[in-house]
This record gives sequence, structure tokens and C-alpha cells, in this order.
Amino acid sequence: MSHDPLQILSERFLDAMRGAFGDRLPEGADPMIAASRNPQFGDYQSNAAMPLAKALGMKPRDIAAQIVEKLDLSGVAEPVDEHTIAGPGFINIRLDRGALAGLLDALDSPDLGIEPPESPSTIVVDLCGVNLAKQMHVGHLRSTVIGDTIARVFERLGHRVIRQNHLGDWGLPIAMVTRAVMDRAAKGEIDLDAIDLDELDALYKSAQKSCDPESAGEAAAENLARAKTTLVALQSGDAETVAAWKRISDITVNECVAVCARLHATVLPEHTAGESTYRDELAGIVDDLLSRGVAEESRGAVIVDLKDAGIAEPLLVRKSDGGFLYATTDMAAIRRRVQKFGGDRIIYAVDARQSLHFRQLFAAAKKAGYAKRPDGTDAQLDHAAFGTVLGEDNRPFKTRTGENVKLADLLDQAVERAGAAVKEKNPDLSPEDQRIVAEAVGIGAIKYTDLANDRVRDYVFSFDRMLAFEGNTGPYLQYALVRIRSILRKAKAEHGVDEAALGGDGAMLRIEAPEEKDLALLILRFPGVVRTVADSLEPHRLCGYLYEVSTAFSGFFQNCPVLRAQDDVMRLSRLRLCRLTGRVLESGLETLGIVALDRM
Repeated sequence: MSHDPLQILSERFLDAMRGAFGDRLPEGADPMIAASRNPQFGDYQSNAAMPLAKALGMKPRDIAAQIVEKLDLSGVAEPVDEHTIAGPGFINIRLDRGALAGLLDALDSPDLGIEPPESPSTIVVDLCGVNLAKQMHVGHLRSTVIGDTIARVFERLGHRVIRQNHLGDWGLPIAMVTRAVMDRAAKGEIDLDAIDLDELDALYKSAQKSCDPESAGEAAAENLARAKTTLVALQSGDAETVAAWKRISDITVNECVAVCARLHATVLPEHTAGESTYRDELAGIVDDLLSRGVAEESRGAVIVDLKDAGIAEPLLVRKSDGGFLYATTDMAAIRRRVQKFGGDRIIYAVDARQSLHFRQLFAAAKKAGYAKRPDGTDAQLDHAAFGTVLGEDNRPFKTRTGENVKLADLLDQAVERAGAAVKEKNPDLSPEDQRIVAEAVGIGAIKYTDLANDRVRDYVFSFDRMLAFEGNTGPYLQYALVRIRSILRKAKAEHGVDEAALGGDGAMLRIEAPEEKDLALLILRFPGVVRTVADSLEPHRLCGYLYEVSTAFSGFFQNCPVLRAQDDVMRLSRLRLCRLTGRVLESGLETLGIVALDRM
């Protein structure tokens, strides 16, 4: 059931157009329902008659008259007739206030109008994507928060979601750091039981340099040879080598989980799918592709030709020296995610610079049949590509020394700045409450700024903008909800109105003032907005919607007295509208992974 009048009107008009013109109606005909530019003529208008005139060979006004004759607007708008047709054929629509209140009443349910699907889909979301022995940095921010929000949106809609943190834990670079750790441990320079990720990160960088001729000179060749020997030992399951590698992996994953928890992004150890988990499948993948003619040899390498999919560049799945690549692992991952996990839709929250890779990968996976579901159709494969986080110099966000900014340090700085702002705005909060609020506001500000930007675009990172309590920011949304909860607390203290009594018959809704109507219409859009985000994989649509709701609530609160309403009936109605607005904001923030606060 739809609760949004705009969607209901579109469906009713389309039914009327079919009833009026039958098979003559052009395929894809649009009712063209839009908000009226002049409220004195109504709330909405349909402009469908004008584009239909040429196709049907009729005057627009005659078309409008036939549509009106077949139109049923009961339960949503006032009846229409020939007098509601304006100009050359515009059909004006005025919503029925009682019907609007009824739609709101129906939405005010535990699920806020988002009913679970009859047949839930399995959605696999690839997110985060950290590397062994390396700290999460600002480059992991977008893959984590965008991926987690997309996962939350599908969970909110009632689908089964499987998160996959594709851990870079295999290959020669990993062998380099494993060798370095084993050497240092053997010399007693490090304690494997006490080593932390900062130390591992430093060892990773030094190990890379030790194998680089420009950095290490003649010693590089010997160091590289030892790393390759370590890789062979790791691949063959040597106990000592595997133990060191496993210790590095545990430290990396535990730190990743801790940072993600602080970000309020659900990435747990069981979501980790290391490249190592595919290692025994890669040779079989290549053999399978070759045996079925999906892949072919080219100058000693193995490729999948994709010209039939409109892609000039082939996908390389095995190098001429016999080595496998990211593409080989990714092919194995798609096969597992579709054929083992039962994925109906596989979504990758990965940097836009990988767009060609994913076009090739998806085409090759379909060509190989690895994306095939039991019913014979292909799973939907999506790359939720995103842009780069820039510094205020419009270059990729780095430290002054050119290093990637550690994500944990970025979060610390955001919380510290938020704490100063919270203390200034509300010095009466206890130190513990200030700490809790600062953490929620600082983390929420970073996440909201990232999510509120169109994901395919780069954006400039600015603490001053993202921590502002006005404008389209996380703190503004959090404060809007805090204000609503404050109103509800005062209603109980001053008028004895318990929030639980505001649902259903306890408070009949009356939508009379323009600001009440504006807020009501926005609230009714909530289920549709969440579904749109799932379809488009664009979290900024939900952010923009929540900002509209917060702004509309501000206008409502300023112009429509709530606690000092003219009578008890109006007070209860407006309190219920406040509560419903708060529920939508809370649900929306939760879907974004942003903490909803009671006080700020």
C-alpha cells in the first residue's frame, strides 16, 4: 500500500488514462503529476494532456475532459470535474484534508509504512576492503559508510543482507611483511603477543622498501627472494609462517572491527572474506574458463575476451608467469556470492577509479555463468562507485607529510571539535553526557557529510562545515530530533500527555494549517524514499529527504503552536504530528548509521 499522495495520484491518473483511451494510449504515457505552482488552484496538477495531444490527434482540453470523466480520487483528493481543468488542459487537484490525515494515520504504524516483502531477496554488499597489516585511512571511509548504509537500507526494507569485507591478506606484499615480522620476532625485537597495528603498519612500509631496488639497492634482490620463499611457505601451509600470518590477520581485523564499531558501521569478524579464502579456487577457476572456451590464452597469459559485451579491453585472469590477479579472486567471489550465498543482487561499494575493472568483471562473470541463479537468470551486479575525499586544496585528503590520514585520527579530531561545540552550546550537561554527545555528533557529522554528497562525486572535507548546527548537516538533523523529544517531554510534564497515548484513537490528526500539510506530505514520502535509495544505491537521497523533513518541522513549529494550541484536540493532533516526525527522523538516522540523541 502506498501512503504518498503523489504516487497514489499518479496511479489513479494512469488508470483513468487507460480507461479513457485503452490501446490508443502510448506506451510509457506519464500522468505528469507535479506540485501546483500556485496553491490557490490546488495542491497538484496533471499536465498529461499536452504531450498526449499529438499522439492521439486530439485537443489537449478534450483529452483532459476524458481523463477527468474516468478519474476516481476517493480517499486522497476532492472530486474533479470540467471546472478543475485550466488553460489548455491542466487538471488541478486539491487534496482532501481528511484523507490526508487518514494516510498519516495508516503510516503511523510500527514499520512506518514499510511492509516486508512477500519474497525477500538476498543482497550481498562488498564494503570496507582493508589490507593486512595496514591501518584504515580516510580512503576507507566512503567504502565503509556507503556500503554499510546501503546494507542498512535493504535490511530496513526486510531483505536478507550479507556483508563482505574483502580483506587483502594474500600475495607477495603480504609475504613481505610476514617475513619481516618473523625476522624481528626471531631476533627478540618484537613480541608477537603484544604487537599492535601501528607497529605492523610501519613494518609493512619498511618491508616494501627493503624489496625496492631504489630504496634498498643490491640488498633488494635478496630480500625479495626471501619474501617469495615466505610466500611459498605460506601457500604450502608451513606452521610457523601460517601462525605469524594469522597473528597479523587477527590484529588487522580486530582493529578494523573496532574502528567500524566507532563509525556505527556493522562490519564484524564474520563478515571478513579474505583473498586467502579463495586461494584454492583460483587454478580451478582458470581451468574451468579455458575448458569451456570462456577464456583463451594470449601470449602466455589467460584472458576473457569481452568484445561481445561491448568492452574492448579483455579481462586478464592469469599472468604469463602463472600468477593470479585481483580479477581471478573477484571472479571466485562472484561465484561464491551468487551460487553459495544465493545472492540476488551483489553490490560493490568501491572507488570509482575501479569502474572499468567492474565492467569487465561483471561481463566476464555473466559470460562464465558464475552470476547465474537457480532460476536461470543472472543476479544483478552493481558497482556503487564513489568519488574521492579532497582536502581544502582540492587534492586527495592527506597529512602535511603526504601520508594518508588515519581514519581513527580523523574520528578523534571530529569528536574533539564536536566536544568543544557541545560544551559551548550546553554547558549544563554533565561531563559524561558531554562525552557521549560529542562522540555521537562528531562521528555523525563525518558520516552525514560523506553520505549527503552524491556518491559519484568528489567532495571537500571541512570540519567547520560538517560540524555546523545549521544547514544540511548531521548535527542539524540530530538537533531536530532532540527538539522533538524535548517537546514530548514537556507535554508530559505540563499537560500529562504520555507519548505512548499519542497513537491511534488517542490523538486524532487534524491537518489544517499550510505548515501542517507541508510536513504531512513529506512524512508520507518516507517509505518511497527508502525504496528509491535501494533502487538507485544513492544514500544522498535519504539525507536530502531527512533535511527537508527537519526544515519543514522547523516551519511547522514556528507557525503552529503545539503545547499552547487553541484547544486540547489541536494540541494532541500536533503532538502526534511531532511524534510521527520524530519517528521518521529516528528511523532515517538509524538507516544512515547515525546516533539519535535525546539531548544535545
